[in-house]
Order: sequence, then C-alpha cells, then structure tokens
Amino acid sequence: MNVLNVVLPLGSSVLSFVFAGMVLDQWWQRRHSFQLVWGIGLLWYGISAGTEFLGGMFGWSEPLYRTWYLIGAFFVAAYLGAGTIYLLSKSRFGFFAGAVVLLGGLLSFLFSHATDPKTNLALYPGSESAGLAAFVIALIGGIVIIVATAIRREVAAHVAMGVLVVGSVAAAYLVLGAKLPAPGWAVDPNTHVPVGSAFPGYARVLTGPFNIAGALCLVFGAIYSAYVYMPKKKVLPARLAIVAIVVNFFASLPGAVTALFAGKLNSRVPATILIAIGAFIPGLTSGLNRFGVTWSFFLGEFVGLLFIFVGFLVSEEVFRNIRLGATLWSRSLEREVG
Repeated sequence: MNVLNVVLPLGSSVLSFVFAGMVLDQWWQRRHSFQLVWGIGLLWYGISAGTEFLGGMFGWSEPLYRTWYLIGAFFVAAYLGAGTIYLLSKSRFGFFAGAVVLLGGLLSFLFSHATDPKTNLALYPGSESAGLAAFVIALIGGIVIIVATAIRREVAAHVAMGVLVVGSVAAAYLVLGAKLPAPGWAVDPNTHVPVGSAFPGYARVLTGPFNIAGALCLVFGAIYSAYVYMPKKKVLPARLAIVAIVVNFFASLPGAVTALFAGKLNSRVPATILIAIGAFIPGLTSGLNRFGVTWSFFLGEFVGLLFIFVGFLVSEEVFRNIRLGATLWSRSLEREVG
C-alpha cells in the first residue's frame, strides 16, 4: 500500500467536507445561489476523494470505481463551474460559459474519432456515436446559454444549471450501466492510482462538456473576477473580449502587487487568483492522468483544493464569518479589534 495514495485522498476528502460545510453555512445565512452550487460541488469533491481513500486503503471494487469515475469525471468540476456562472450572473460571463460548453462538446467529438498515430487504431473504439451525440447536445445547450445571456443575463445561470442537471442524469445512467471487464476497475500498475481505462470508449469521451467546461469556467471566472477588481493597465481594447481580459490581466499584475503591499488591493483579487491557481492544478493533473501520467494525480487534487480553500477564506464575498454553533470569527469583529 502506497501511503500517499491513502493520506492525500483522505486529506482532500476531509478538507472538502469541512469546506462544503462552511460554504453551505454561508448560503444558509445569505441565500446566494453560487454558494449553494459551490457547496454541492465541494460535496462531490469530498465523495470522489473519499472513494480514492477507500480504494487505496481497502482495495477497489466495481461499485466504488463506478462512483469514483462518475463523480470525479463528470460532477466535481461541472458543479464548481456552475457556481462560478451564478456568481457572475450579472455580467456577460454567460457568453464564455456557453462557448466552453460548445468547446467541451467539440472535444468529445474529436476524441471519439481520435486514433493512435503509431497503430492508426481508435483511441476510444465504439465511441463515434456518443461523441456526435455529446457534440449535438453541447451545441444546443451552449447556444441556449449564450442566447439567455444576450436576452436576460441573470437567467443564463439557471439555464446552465438545468442543462447540467439533465446531463448529470444521463451521465449517471450511462456510467452506472456500462459493462466493465474483470475485475471491474483499473489502476496504474506502477502508482496504483485509479484510471478510467476500464470504462468503454463512449463513457470516456462524454466527459468533455462536464469537466473541461467546468474547469475552464472556474479558472477563467476567477481570472475575470480578479480583473474586475484589480487596478487595470489596458493594453488591448475591450472589444477583443476574452483575449483583452487575459492580456490586460497579466499586464495589470505588477500594479496589483504594488497595491497589495500598500494595503489598497480589494480582497477579491488575491482570493480569485488563488482560486484560479487551485482550479488549474487538478485540471492539469487529471488531464495528465488520462494520458498515463498518474503520479501527480492525488497531489494535484489536494494542493489545488488547498489553494481554492485559502482563496475562499481571503474573499470577503464568500466568507464573512466562521461559525461552529456560535460565531468563532467575523470580518466585522476583526475590523473592530484592528
């Protein structure tokens, strides 16, 4: 038994559940939709990491493996990304959300037709129809989200959530009903990290509109939020949309650092930068896991969650107090003491 394969997932699971409890407590106090959806996403994170702990500690089983794949590959990033869409529902972020849903569907289609350059054999055999279906559904869902954003921005998040819930039910049906070869699960023979190769190709190519779109929404939503609240240096005009935001964001970082040390920087800026870093790390390591690089999977999962947790604690928008029965800490009390 690899100790890290037990300790890291256990740490991720415990931190996820504590984090989810804190976010849901804030939702209970303030009733913001983004806190509810983020809380659900963090619960999914905790369950997924919990299956990894159980698999590493006691050995994998088919039900455990199915649960791990369904929640980790489909639900975690998708629901965290949906929470970001709710947070930014008053902005034009819905255009980006709809576009990345389309991108996720396109990547599913491309994966379903991908071949090994050495053997010219399909990487995901039998997945062509699933890839086409994923693209068509993502195309319709993405367009609906974009149109909703254009007509009434605040409705776009509800539309995106509706698309996600329907997609989640369909994904659960396909993943839980898929036939798996014996022994019913798959792990890397060297690192003993779970991999998705036991699932048929059609189940593997369907993850694009979920985890890719969700991760991109979380990462770029955080970058966009930081850009909104940071002192700006505009290198490119706003009409260039996301290209301008990304370029101007990095051009504005030196000024943001100066404002941070001067105590003049809005707390949302460092908070959202930390969240963006935290979302990027597990997105990268889970992508590497698909291509056979598994040693960093559990580490990326834990470190990424830790960055997101610290980012949320820094943000005044998310946490105004911490309670355990009674209020243990609040920003108002901190200001009074200061």
